[in-house]
Amino acid sequence: MKTYTGKTLEEVLDKVSEETGITKDELIYIVTEEKKSLFKKSVSIDVYDLSEVLDYASNYILNILTETGIKAKTSVALKDNDIIRITVNSDHNPLVIGQKGLTLQALNELVKAAVNTKFQRRFRILLDVENYKERKYRHDIIVAKKEAKKVITTQTSVALDPMPADERKQIHNALAKMPHISTQSEGDGSNRHIVIHYKDED
Repeated sequence: MKTYTGKTLEEVLDKVSEETGITKDELIYIVTEEKKSLFKKSVSIDVYDLSEVLDYASNYILNILTETGIKAKTSVALKDNDIIRITVNSDHNPLVIGQKGLTLQALNELVKAAVNTKFQRRFRILLDVENYKERKYRHDIIVAKKEAKKVITTQTSVALDPMPADERKQIHNALAKMPHISTQSEGDGSNRHIVIHYKDED
């Protein structure tokens, strides 16, 4: 972390961008102080490196698990340039995953909320244990494709069970090239789900 100060936020961001070679949109920073008076104004920001964000995310999940009596290790990497992937290996992996992955999903939301609040920026975070998410993706896609075939036959829309955004994305991508099929996410919050629709081809 490094602190920068200037007359305006824009001026400070320009300075940091020029110094680091990172575009202003990609900078990770927090406004720590903003002073305004009749004759003078200044802004101070703390600028963070992405590695500090990764460390914070990793330590946050480790602290949660330690407080519940679970010993764990993590590895953190940036996936597809914008997803922070945290892989957890613990002495109670099934417990961390939970029934139907619900505990893992809840932990994922906690970590994401903590990181986004800390750095005042939205990050995409994927928490995984024993490659559970990849196995879940494969299972979801198999189910979705079976339902899509039914939609083609009956020309009647089918709603899938609610699932988190990362799993819905996998299904949207998997069904995107199927003829006569379109997908749409519907519902709010934990009830958000995919509906598979029949569509006529031109």
